[in-house]
Amino acid sequence: MKSKIIFTILVVSTLFYSCVSQKKVAYFNGVNAGSAEEINKSFQTNHEATIVNGDMLSITVTGLDPLAVAPFNLPLVSYATPGSDQLYSAPTLQSYLVDVNGIINFPVIGDIKLSGLTKSEAIKLISQKLSPYLKDPIVTIQFMNYRVTVLGEVLRPGQYVINNERVTVLDALGLAGDMTIYGVRHNVLVTRENNGRLEFARLNLNSDDVFKSPYFYLQQNDVVYVEPNKVKSVASQNFSLYLSSLSTVATVSAVIYSITSNAK
Repeated sequence: MKSKIIFTILVVSTLFYSCVSQKKVAYFNGVNAGSAEEINKSFQTNHEATIVNGDMLSITVTGLDPLAVAPFNLPLVSYATPGSDQLYSAPTLQSYLVDVNGIINFPVIGDIKLSGLTKSEAIKLISQKLSPYLKDPIVTIQFMNYRVTVLGEVLRPGQYVINNERVTVLDALGLAGDMTIYGVRHNVLVTRENNGRLEFARLNLNSDDVFKSPYFYLQQNDVVYVEPNKVKSVASQNFSLYLSSLSTVATVSAVIYSITSNAK
């Protein structure tokens, strides 16, 4: 009778633990049509990447007169051969580095501060500065080095280049092959550099509150870190100790068994 009671308790405990574990592993517990209405009130549908120091930008100017816009589209050039004075023009345009002061040096116009502006704001600013030289210029800006880094308990940790300049923490985890079963979903760390200062945010991917976070959309050079749960931490830190202890126990058990057998 007592053994049946103990067995029942063990089964119930196992089922309860499995239920809790499942809730920790699943994303966005409780999300439904009702919660979607609340999420959409604060969801950043108009998110746009902000230019920061260190960005490499491709800036193209077009207009009705090709000759007039040519001085604002410098080709990438190099010398044809080492030691030669003949320049070779590649079929790509020169890119512009946003320096430590947030400034680029643009042809004809000179220094333009772009750091802290969104891409659309930067396009508007450059278009205004071009207005004395061109009629109705069209300015196109692309990030050349837009990337995010995903580390920790994911299938493929690493650095990923983003082409569409609009990436969420879920997109980043998807690029990295999703979290492993050992990843802590309720405490994902996002590290961001903003105007020379580091920012840190913790995201709970078990909750739909993550959609309301200003860190749900990532910026270029953000780092996403997924920490291991206690099971993985203990296993990785003490695995050799467990093997050693198990070996010791096995040896002692064998010795005791041998002595007992001989005594009989």
